[in-house]
Amino acid sequence: MKLSVKKREIHGKKVKSLRAQGLIPAVIYGKHVKAESIACVKNDLLRIYRVAWYSTPIELTGDVDHLVLINSLQLDPVSDEIISADFLAVSKTEKVSAKIPVNMIWESQLEKMNEWKIMLVKDEVEVEALPQDLPSKFEVDISVLQTVNDVFFVKDLKVSNKVTITDDPELPILTVSVIEDEPAEWDTAESGEETQKAE
Repeated sequence: MKLSVKKREIHGKKVKSLRAQGLIPAVIYGKHVKAESIACVKNDLLRIYRVAWYSTPIELTGDVDHLVLINSLQLDPVSDEIISADFLAVSKTEKVSAKIPVNMIWESQLEKMNEWKIMLVKDEVEVEALPQDLPSKFEVDISVLQTVNDVFFVKDLKVSNKVTITDDPELPILTVSVIEDEPAEWDTAESGEETQKAE
């Protein structure tokens, strides 16, 4: 996965001019590299982010040549659009830590009863691996929850021997919750009559 970038000399409030051109100001930093200011095409970054998330290594090309992970994206508080990005430079031969998203898949017989709901209580799990071995996501089959007492824990995740989960293995990822009944609506006519009688 590749992303073309170019070095930038524009900083501070002047980066608005970059955004007006459809570019996103960004920074690369890491243990073995000197911090660099760059810019990339907004639509290219969005396309890659939808696939790479924060755990898939990206090859930066153009003015710089680095293997990176998306470390963070800053969003506009009003429009929710990306306004800047931080990239973490990594090495193919050095392990890194990353938070991997958890997705629920398939269906649960419990939910079909309309009395229980499967709750995703932990949507990210932290792991350590070489950049190229990082999983893009964890998919958890919710059909494994068969009773109201079942819980799916971090320790229940299946990972390759190239990946080490660093989160507490006893943390729950999925639990079963009771669907609470909606509060009964008062009969306004009856409540009115009772008020009149009380008077």
